[in-house]
Amino acid sequence: MFSTYLKIAFRNLWKNKAFTAINLTGLAVGLTCCLLMVLYIQHELSYDKFQVKSDRIVRVTMDYSFNGGEPQKTVMTSTKVLPSFKRNFPEVEDGVRMSGGRSVLVKYEDKLFNEPKFLFADSTFFSVFPSFKLLQGTADQVLKAPNMVVISASAAKKFFGNDNPVGKTLQLGSAQTNYQVTGVSADCPSNSQLKFDFLASFSSLGPAQEETYFNANFITYLLLKDRYSIASLQGKIEPFMKKEITDKGTKINYHLEPYTSVHLHSPYDGFEPNSNISYIYITGGIALLILIIACFTYINLSTARSMERAKEVGIRKVSGALRGQVFWQFIGESALITFVALLLSFALAAMLLPAFNTLADRKLQLDQLFQPGVLISALLILAGISLLAGSYPALILSKFQPVKVLKGAFKNTGSGNFLRKSLTVFQFAISAFLVIATFVMQRQLKYIQTRKLGYDREHVLVMPMDSKMNDKSDLFKTEFKTNPEVLVVSKAYQTPVNILGGYAMSNSPNNENSMSVKANPIDEDFIKANSLQIIAGTDLTRQDLVNVSNEDYTKNYFQFVLNESAAKALGWTPQEAIGKKMFLDLQRPGEVKAVIKDFHFASLHTAVEPLVLFPDNWGAVMMVKTTGKNLPQTIAFLGKKWKELAPHRPFEYRFMDEDYNKMYDSEMRTGKVFSVFSAIAILLACLGLFGLSAYAVQQRTKEIGIRKVLGASSAGITLLLANQFIRLVAIAFVIAAPITWILAEKWLRDFVYRTDVPVYIFIVSGLAITGVALFTVSFQAIRAAMSNPVKSLRTE
Repeated sequence: MFSTYLKIAFRNLWKNKAFTAINLTGLAVGLTCCLLMVLYIQHELSYDKFQVKSDRIVRVTMDYSFNGGEPQKTVMTSTKVLPSFKRNFPEVEDGVRMSGGRSVLVKYEDKLFNEPKFLFADSTFFSVFPSFKLLQGTADQVLKAPNMVVISASAAKKFFGNDNPVGKTLQLGSAQTNYQVTGVSADCPSNSQLKFDFLASFSSLGPAQEETYFNANFITYLLLKDRYSIASLQGKIEPFMKKEITDKGTKINYHLEPYTSVHLHSPYDGFEPNSNISYIYITGGIALLILIIACFTYINLSTARSMERAKEVGIRKVSGALRGQVFWQFIGESALITFVALLLSFALAAMLLPAFNTLADRKLQLDQLFQPGVLISALLILAGISLLAGSYPALILSKFQPVKVLKGAFKNTGSGNFLRKSLTVFQFAISAFLVIATFVMQRQLKYIQTRKLGYDREHVLVMPMDSKMNDKSDLFKTEFKTNPEVLVVSKAYQTPVNILGGYAMSNSPNNENSMSVKANPIDEDFIKANSLQIIAGTDLTRQDLVNVSNEDYTKNYFQFVLNESAAKALGWTPQEAIGKKMFLDLQRPGEVKAVIKDFHFASLHTAVEPLVLFPDNWGAVMMVKTTGKNLPQTIAFLGKKWKELAPHRPFEYRFMDEDYNKMYDSEMRTGKVFSVFSAIAILLACLGLFGLSAYAVQQRTKEIGIRKVLGASSAGITLLLANQFIRLVAIAFVIAAPITWILAEKWLRDFVYRTDVPVYIFIVSGLAITGVALFTVSFQAIRAAMSNPVKSLRTE
């Protein structure tokens, strides 16, 4: 019986090659999109779950405020948190403090590289995170003493080739401090929030060993005794910290984040940017909608052929076939074509995976397509589509009355027509939603990229600096500016793109009226290099930096630059602020020299906060503002000068606008996915519309023949046939537009600074979808209108 069904299925599919090809294409494309999205979502949801102790690990975040000021939140914690919590809370079994996130210069013999994946960690690291496998070395010994470093297998190959690296010495940093390689670890998985090629002992940091709550520059992970301890421990922390911090004006509290929830749920980035669970829902929803469109396309194409196969079913029933046998025959055909489409989709997914990795900014591997989770999903999809896409045609065709069918008196029911039209409306409603949403997302992304931020990020090169370069910073400036394309050279601790770090600002020496602010050490050219606008006072000078050269900050007198928000927070207008005394973290006394116009130094998701810029002789980055002309030659010139002045360090640079764009990676990635999938949705919807229009033409063949005999023109018949489908598209748009507007507004509310949603986006989207639909329908309509009426009336 099964072999008979299979033969009939193959025969029917082969007989109708055009419809089979369209069905296969639609299902294969839909399934490919779904498979790739399942792969991506599975990867994102699996973040950090490979750690065997992941359910007992938490990351500590900090809230702090001064004298009733606005609480500041950060993932950075102090050195005292771990030892203090271990001593005072029985729930804490162990923990690890970590630091890093910046590139470090690594040298071995004649090999010199700037390594971005460099972290410091306590000796307990491999105890807390045992799933980071040590290939060489003992877990509790490899980070036990200062100047020890564990390197990844990739780093070992890069620096030592096939030689055993353990016991060898690497020179790290601009000071070329000797570190002994004590272990080799396996490369970190791609689904880990901790990725390192070099892991150095935390004790190498020296001063970081001092226990204090006021050096929040480290990330702390705690290993709890059991996974149920999180709530218990969280409830104890706030009362404990109230006893620990004796200064009544200072409030510090800590919160616990489950380790496996950090990547998708935490608002605080760690050593790499987090993703966002809402974008997982969005991409998963898109994949589901694409799959639904593909299924509906298949149903419409199958029912479009129902009249063509009605006599076949009638003959089978007259020959003794039962309704159940006819039903399962069509389910079998559906399963067969879905199975072939699924095989094609795996092949397509494998071919498109590199392009998808580029689109999603991930490193998904081909073997992940064959993991149990993906295969189970594929089998469920196969069964679901076979039943859902095959059931309706099977039910309709299996209940045909053979006598009526063989007499040619069979007509499809109104309910069948209603369902087919409903499916088409739903398809185009989804397509309209995706198209409008894509327009809105692209508009917001364009707004982000073109909004005036208060500083100029165009044609500015950013270069990492070390202590040796700081000593030569004046020489760098002089040499770089010999090129006429270089306008300004400046150094600072951070660029204006994303200024981090919390300070206490006060206009009183006893810390009264203190508040939390962001602050950035700069040189005398920072304001000019970034085109910041001074609205009161004057710019910093070289002498302002000379005046703060004493290592004991309390003996210096600082000239501060406030933004408008900081001046307002202290109760001053920009003009009133000039010359006013103030203190930064108590240890930096000084006065306000200038007030600058507010500029965006963080994501547009957040409002502009109070900011203090202050002179300092040390910088972590150098910014070179250029004219933007002859950039390749200018960069080559800067590289040559770099090698002359800093031969110990490779020449590396990035553009400031790249740093800015990185803050919106998730939005840009989702915007690209929306664009691609919107196009696919429209393609699949048009395939469904093609099927429905073919069905309509088939149903109205005799009517068209009679109209032509009575003198109807081809254009008139074409418009008659196209009109009913344009109405369906219009209904779909009316349904999709308000839903999309509501969801778009909800998404835009995540941005403090956002674009609007103008009416023309809906008009353009509606016209575009209608135009594509009209083109699709016209193909069938014109062919029917141009046909010979004699053929259609021959059977009458």
